[in-house]
Amino acid sequence: MFKTILIANRGEIACRIVKTCRRMGIRTVAVHSEADAGGLHVRMADVAVPIGAPPAAESYLRIERIVEACKATGAEAVHPGFGFLSERAAFADALKQAGIAFIGPDVPAIKAMGDKIESKKLASKAKVSTVPGFLGEVSDAQAAAKIAREIGYPVMIKASAGGGGKGMRIAYGDSELAQGLQSAANEAKAAFGDARVFIEKFIEQPRHIEIQVLGDKHGNTLYLWERECSIQRRHQKVIEEAPSPFLDEATRQAMGEQAVALAKAVGYHSAGTVEFIVGPDRKFYFLEMNTRLQVEHPVTEMITGLDIVEWMIRIAAGEKLSLRQQDLKREGWAMEARVYAEDPRRGFLPSIGRLTRFRPPKEEHGIRLDTGVFEGAEISMYYDPMIAKLVAHGANRADAIARLGEALDEFVVRGISHNVSFLRAVLAHPRFASGAISTGFIAEEYPDGYKADVLEDGAKRRLGALAAALMAMRRGRERGTAPTREFAVDLPGASWSAKVAKRDGALAVTLDGRASLVETAWRPGQPLAVAKVDGREMAVQVEPLSEGFRMAHGGFEATVSVRSRRAAELAARMPEKKAADGSRMLLSPMPGLVVSIDVKPGESVSAGQKLCVLDAMKMENVLQSPRDGKIAKIHAKKGDSLAVDQPILEFE
Repeated sequence: MFKTILIANRGEIACRIVKTCRRMGIRTVAVHSEADAGGLHVRMADVAVPIGAPPAAESYLRIERIVEACKATGAEAVHPGFGFLSERAAFADALKQAGIAFIGPDVPAIKAMGDKIESKKLASKAKVSTVPGFLGEVSDAQAAAKIAREIGYPVMIKASAGGGGKGMRIAYGDSELAQGLQSAANEAKAAFGDARVFIEKFIEQPRHIEIQVLGDKHGNTLYLWERECSIQRRHQKVIEEAPSPFLDEATRQAMGEQAVALAKAVGYHSAGTVEFIVGPDRKFYFLEMNTRLQVEHPVTEMITGLDIVEWMIRIAAGEKLSLRQQDLKREGWAMEARVYAEDPRRGFLPSIGRLTRFRPPKEEHGIRLDTGVFEGAEISMYYDPMIAKLVAHGANRADAIARLGEALDEFVVRGISHNVSFLRAVLAHPRFASGAISTGFIAEEYPDGYKADVLEDGAKRRLGALAAALMAMRRGRERGTAPTREFAVDLPGASWSAKVAKRDGALAVTLDGRASLVETAWRPGQPLAVAKVDGREMAVQVEPLSEGFRMAHGGFEATVSVRSRRAAELAARMPEKKAADGSRMLLSPMPGLVVSIDVKPGESVSAGQKLCVLDAMKMENVLQSPRDGKIAKIHAKKGDSLAVDQPILEFE
């Protein structure tokens, strides 16, 4: 067994690998960029080595620097995690040449499966079901349009060397195809150093279901069941679960056996994932094979009891799998939510800044947290915006949903925008609860974007009662007297006149004549209020405001105004302030780099026309004109680094 392993990654996956190595008694080496010098993975590892400037191309993607770090620290093996160099055959080959073990598959398997075009050809030879498409590089928009018309719209444009949702676009017609082709190629070039793309038929109402495989160097290969990854936005997974609520045992077995057949066809050893799309008729088609650890591997670990990272290490060290397919059992249900630094109310635009508060739920009662940050840490523009992965295990799907939902309600993140309330809203959605999901779920259920202030009437009333009770407790502490008894409570879509009185150690709250009982040990200043309202338990996040609170619970997130009757009457008589008109300006919706400015001063544009492209956290974002108009002035240029709301251009 290895004595020292270098982890060629950062963030939560580096921390997760350190945990397994510690348990196995293996010394760990972290590498880090200048931006990550104070990172959690650096703190957790036994040794840390700086490898360059913040951009990944100058640090985490520098193969020679990682090889040098191995030699300097005596690392015998490297675990690449996911992303960065994890699927680069050149990296595995460089390690081999240096006499250092790569904790992953051999170079031929990486090459075979890393090229999406070639992998589909190999899958077809191995009798694995594949999606209809053109298995060759697409050279230009004209050739792409010809192929797309032959296959039939809609089509998917995909990066040949891609993964993780990068370099992917859906096109429903020629105009979308031309624009998507260029964006996909640019994004693929920036992320993978390879601009090649191909086209395949887009299966409508598809599910994204993947099979986890594990193979050793002695010819043994297993499949560890499936993961349902259909809840996605921009082709990036958001919520994953195991098992799938859709598959029957026959389909599950057929998919598993095809995944194993493909792995054996390429002589695969280590952990890998064979991804499929599955239609409403349960017909399934091969998408790609990821020759690395997946972000969502914890859900498989929770239903199988296996440590996939440990098995990757043992396989790389030459050990045999000690399990047979018939030995594997599924226990319960697991669900993972990816907590991202992004703003769901602004089209999921990435957010950067300092985590002024970071209070995740406790890892107990089936809850697991994988994270690479801590309170006070910085979310950088240079890397993926993931804050953490929150995972729940339950006896069944409903139990897993309930546990994950409760844990999200307790997850306190301050200082940046994040998607916790959105994740909670998805879990509470009736369609999600029914299991009738597809990769189009978010686009279909939130066509106008996520509205954080939507909550059913009963839950709103309980939240209003709690807000009145908390304000009574706050006023009582501030003034050193009995709680203020009468308030006007307002939240989006509801208003009440409230009265608060003490009753047997609790607070009786009357909203417009209807009584509720609030029991809580909350104290002013605490970011989380755990309470019982009319016997129903609630975990509500609270941020104090001068006349109320910013509250989040069950997917609801909004300002709840709690004012004295006198203050409410005065406010009602105040003239309403009008917002300044900023409609003439196109502002940067996120921090990012200007990839291109596609219009000139004096040019007439129409609504929906491409104006510019921004790159933020490894994703290209096309900004379109909100209306017909004429460009008066350009305020930014290619290569500029923009802050949120910084002017890009101005309309006449």
